[in-house]
Amino acid sequence: MSNGGIELRSLEAIGRDVEKSHHLLLTRDFGWLWWGQLVSQVGDGITRLALLWFVYSITGSALQTTVIGLLQTLPPVIFGPLIGVYLDRLPKKSIMIGSDLLRALIIGVIPCVIPVETLTVEHLFVLVFLNSIASTVFGPAMIASVPFIVTREQFTAANALLQITSSLGVIAGSTLSGIGIAALSSQKVLCVNAVTYIVSAACLLFVRIPYVAPARAEGGQMESTIRDLLEGFRYALKKQMILQLILTAALYSFGMSAFSTLFPILGKNMLGLGPAEVGYLWSSLGIGLLAISVGLLRMSEWELSKRIQAIAVSSAITGIALWALVWTSNRVVAGILLGVIGAGIGLFTPVAWGVLQEIVPQRMVGRLLTLYGAGAMAAAMVGMTLFGWITQKLGETRGVFGIGLVLFLTAALAGRISRRVDLYS
Repeated sequence: MSNGGIELRSLEAIGRDVEKSHHLLLTRDFGWLWWGQLVSQVGDGITRLALLWFVYSITGSALQTTVIGLLQTLPPVIFGPLIGVYLDRLPKKSIMIGSDLLRALIIGVIPCVIPVETLTVEHLFVLVFLNSIASTVFGPAMIASVPFIVTREQFTAANALLQITSSLGVIAGSTLSGIGIAALSSQKVLCVNAVTYIVSAACLLFVRIPYVAPARAEGGQMESTIRDLLEGFRYALKKQMILQLILTAALYSFGMSAFSTLFPILGKNMLGLGPAEVGYLWSSLGIGLLAISVGLLRMSEWELSKRIQAIAVSSAITGIALWALVWTSNRVVAGILLGVIGAGIGLFTPVAWGVLQEIVPQRMVGRLLTLYGAGAMAAAMVGMTLFGWITQKLGETRGVFGIGLVLFLTAALAGRISRRVDLYS
């Protein structure tokens, strides 16, 4: 009888969580933000595979393919902290709309204008770098907007719902991109994809994000900017919880960014797949993202230590799945393992965002999110370079094995944080 009561309460809790998330989507501001992000993420999924496949098909080099990933991580490292200062000062809605329109121009319109015979890898590298600058502005602006349009107890649920757009973007975007590359070309796929960012900008027009003007700064513009930037650094160093979380995210990105960048090469060389098949297999990763994102809707009321412990457990499971991927040549098994890996990826980010949104003052959330992102992207650059070299010189098997080892180290660090939450408070 007691077991039945526990099961009944569990079902009731799930029902309440689903109902809360459903109501969140029905709200005007978060609902429009969610739909715009969904379309934008589909566009990102299409762009990601098209760019990686284009470069590898021309160069045949794993190291040159990782340049795409490196160029995507440079702007958050170089400009991220400074961007965070202005995210805390300027209207976030205008920033996001401008970023979407800029991405439509850079990744869609320009490739259409350049003739196919003159569109070189070097041209793509420049476009990727400029597009990444726009994305570096958009991502933190969107996450920093969440505390202004949902209540505190809805932070994790809102992040999970936004994560669902990422998983749907991977599923739909990768599949559409693979089919488009096989039927048309990488260049034409990028051209058509511009419309997704325009639709995203249109959805954001209906979002109401309160704008709180910062206090009038003393001194000149440069002086106040440097002061605000240093304030963010000092706050991160003072709060051990934030510092430890940034270090954990950096270690995680060190491994998983390399895996995401090298995946088309792994699929082609380890499993003998073509572009459409790689797109389908990558969609398995998106299914895992989607499944865990739905599950995260129940995590809003979890204690802080349990949420961080979940990061530790999922990182360990992801490491096991990566090692298992080395030993299989069966495409169905590989798809299942990628679903598990996608679930691990899908859990880390929204939980970490929720922790930051919860413990950081609203006036500083933009700065701390960009500091978090800068640390993660700096580690990602090193990881992509190292594992790109390992993959090219020592083979795909040793590259994946090394990435799995990094995930086990991430699990150990997150587990340590979860046991010391009270000391960091």
